[in-house]
Amino acid sequence: MSAFSLSDRRALVSGANTGIGQAIAVALAAQGARVTCAGRRACDETVAMIAARGGVGETLTLDFADPMAARDVFAGQGYSILINNAGIIRRADSLEFTEDDWDAVMDVNLKALFFTTQAFAKAALAEGNTPAAVVNIASLLSFQGGIRVPSYTASKHGVAGLTKILANEWAAKGINVNAIAPGYIATNNTAALRADPARNDAILERIPAGRWGAPEDIGGTAAFLCSPAARYIHGAVLNVDGGWLAR
Repeated sequence: MSAFSLSDRRALVSGANTGIGQAIAVALAAQGARVTCAGRRACDETVAMIAARGGVGETLTLDFADPMAARDVFAGQGYSILINNAGIIRRADSLEFTEDDWDAVMDVNLKALFFTTQAFAKAALAEGNTPAAVVNIASLLSFQGGIRVPSYTASKHGVAGLTKILANEWAAKGINVNAIAPGYIATNNTAALRADPARNDAILERIPAGRWGAPEDIGGTAAFLCSPAARYIHGAVLNVDGGWLAR
């Protein structure tokens, strides 16, 4: 069997409706995983894309505005891969930022991520579904400050920290915990930036690769981190940014 195969593995990808989450779900299925595509809305398009490529996928409605939404999802279900991709962002100057916007972002991006991962790991260890893999979607703002996104920046710094502590605790138990920090990726979320000639040019001038990333660039990286080929990678936050942070 290939060191990159995910055959006979069951995966859950949160926020799998579109963009990065969708690309990750499709990439995992392409390597043989059975993929549960979770989101606030049905992930029918993603499941159809998986099926069209000969893979196996299913949709699951979960709203991670409730940090405990996935508490009962994993037990007895045979999952050995978890991708924590669901996330939200709220923008306002730090002098005007509200408690509601702070809490909403923290609940989805950090609290839900932790308790979803906890439920996953408890089930995987109880059922003997190891080796297992967790991949958290971090951000360039796990390393940088950004502007007008205080709760998002704090949450993504927190994702990097949780990735490391969970790797410390679980590496010896057969669970790999890592993160991906995407750069500027061409998705619906960045359409306005790409449509602004000045902003688009400024971004491209800083990216050594000279192009926006594609969701598939993140999908392939996630599939690798879940595979046997990455079995000795623990606690890494891997930049997939076209060289942005190296500039």
